[in-house]
Amino acid sequence: MTARPRASTVSAPAANPERTSRAPGIRSSASTAAWRAAPEVSTPFHVGGLDGVRAIAVTLVILFHLSPGAMIGGYLGVDMFFVVSGFLITSLLLREHADTGRVALGAFWARRARRLLPALVILLLLCCSAAALIGGDLLVGLGMQVLGAGTFSSNWLFLADGSSYFGEAMPELFRNLWSLAVEEQFYLVWPLLLALVLLRISRPVRIALVAALAVASAVAMAVFWSAADSTRVYYGTDTHAFGLALGAVLALLAASWPKRALEWPRAVRLVLGFVGPAALLGLLALAALMPGDAEFVFRGGLALVAVLSVVVIASLLVPGGALARVLELGAFRWVGRRSYGLYLWHWPVFLLVTNALPGWAREGVSGWAIGGIALAITVPLATLSYRLVEQPIRRLGFREVARRIRAGWRATAPRVAGALATVILLSAGTAGTAVALSSDPGIGSTQAEVEAGQHAIRDATVPSTPAPSSNGTRPTPPPAPAGDQITAIGDSVMLAAAPQLQTSLPGIAIDAVVSRHLGAAPGILQADLGAGTLRPIVVIGLATNGPIERTTLDQVRAIVGPRRELVVVNVQAPRGWTDGNNRILSDFAQSYRNVELANWHDAAQPILGDLNRDQIHFGPTGARVFTESIQAALQRLAELPPLRDPSSDLSLPTPF
Repeated sequence: MTARPRASTVSAPAANPERTSRAPGIRSSASTAAWRAAPEVSTPFHVGGLDGVRAIAVTLVILFHLSPGAMIGGYLGVDMFFVVSGFLITSLLLREHADTGRVALGAFWARRARRLLPALVILLLLCCSAAALIGGDLLVGLGMQVLGAGTFSSNWLFLADGSSYFGEAMPELFRNLWSLAVEEQFYLVWPLLLALVLLRISRPVRIALVAALAVASAVAMAVFWSAADSTRVYYGTDTHAFGLALGAVLALLAASWPKRALEWPRAVRLVLGFVGPAALLGLLALAALMPGDAEFVFRGGLALVAVLSVVVIASLLVPGGALARVLELGAFRWVGRRSYGLYLWHWPVFLLVTNALPGWAREGVSGWAIGGIALAITVPLATLSYRLVEQPIRRLGFREVARRIRAGWRATAPRVAGALATVILLSAGTAGTAVALSSDPGIGSTQAEVEAGQHAIRDATVPSTPAPSSNGTRPTPPPAPAGDQITAIGDSVMLAAAPQLQTSLPGIAIDAVVSRHLGAAPGILQADLGAGTLRPIVVIGLATNGPIERTTLDQVRAIVGPRRELVVVNVQAPRGWTDGNNRILSDFAQSYRNVELANWHDAAQPILGDLNRDQIHFGPTGARVFTESIQAALQRLAELPPLRDPSSDLSLPTPF
């Protein structure tokens, strides 16, 4: 998830009399000066408190990634960044057009390159080199990730590769760069659209068109969302551009707003002074309470986040407001100005630390320790990047920085040392990156296990088993249920165990897909029921990929019916929702006589060291223990004594 943070003081080029006297138009070529420009100090555009908004946004994202479930909705910080980006970029372009009568596209794109590329290149070189030292699954697909980062197309390459933002099967080192790609695509297209179309039509129509684009994007996310996998609408630029568009709408509206506090009507100042802090509190509440896999997130939730972010920024446009004064405090400004680097570094560093400490669980005390170590590395790296890389190149341009490095060889000893260190680090990073890219094993351990399960399911010859009879009688359960009596529905965890399940329970019908969530179960069961292929015993293992709800389990039981037996498998995963999901599953199993819990979580604790580095998937040992936990649950169901009244409802809690 990225949102591309920027400093709150940005500037538009000073008016150029020569250019102003010419007809309004577009200057699309980037002059040499654009790449080595002096500091952008003319006509500074400052919004008090905007650095604080960035600081809050990046803190939410970091907590979401680095803490074990402490901020389940922290991902929404990305959408806050989108709104900030849309507002700032549009404001700059409008100010440039007002000052000069044109939009210099080449100079604009050159400024974006100076702002984004330096820190990104350093990130790629150092993290790829570290991944080469650690090895393992971190190297899988690394070339594709670097290509996506370098071309700002990560979101589309991840989608083409079948990656899931919400999945855990593969540790993608640069997964967070998907949103940087969305923003860069916006930076490429939006100035063209603004200069060629929007600035040539009336202001009301202009605002209406951009607002319509925002609504269309949010509607597309809602319409195309699927419970099976939310990644397409989350990664897609088309379905996730509404925050950027709403930020642009605010900039278009604010272009005519007063610049001094006393010019604002008192009633408007009072309203904005109230709704701004209220909107910020609403964002914090959503960050604490809105899980990333809930349907509401994609059907209005993220759009609501964007609207609340717009309200917060709008309130900051009234000079001297209380919220702006709070968000201008030193700590907020410090974090906000370094938020780009903090965002870039925190996720790759976290994965590197996690994979360097494979025996440490990602939950509990060790989970917090991993996050703390990653944060302790991230903050210094982001600080050094901001001071030594980002700011110098942003102020001086690429050519001037390169000239000064070359001049360092003929200067004082400290400058010589600095130039030498720069050359050594860049050379070492380039060599390490080359080693990492050439060492890609092609397939990760988890992916290999999942694919083995997929092949086992595909190649299995399973006899068809008729649905249980509906004549009101229940057959006596066998001492050990046969596999041909079982339908198993699961996610990548069940896929990893599929070969062992087929060996231990011959004839079992397994329907398992990577990143599947419990929300998909009712539809799958309904289809099997309609086809007459749903067997007398149903095993559900779908609680790994996000929080679950008891209502979904009740819906599952209603479809399965009281004459079938149901086994629900609980979760072993270092995720914030694990304990909550396991409580729901345990309570559900205890509520019905014909429902049993397969306690995979407790069975896995003695063998955590044998699980994969993600502490979720496994090899042969984990597959055996996972299968044994299901067999134990099946055995408990088989050993239930018969009801005294065969016509009794088997769903009732133990009437014997």
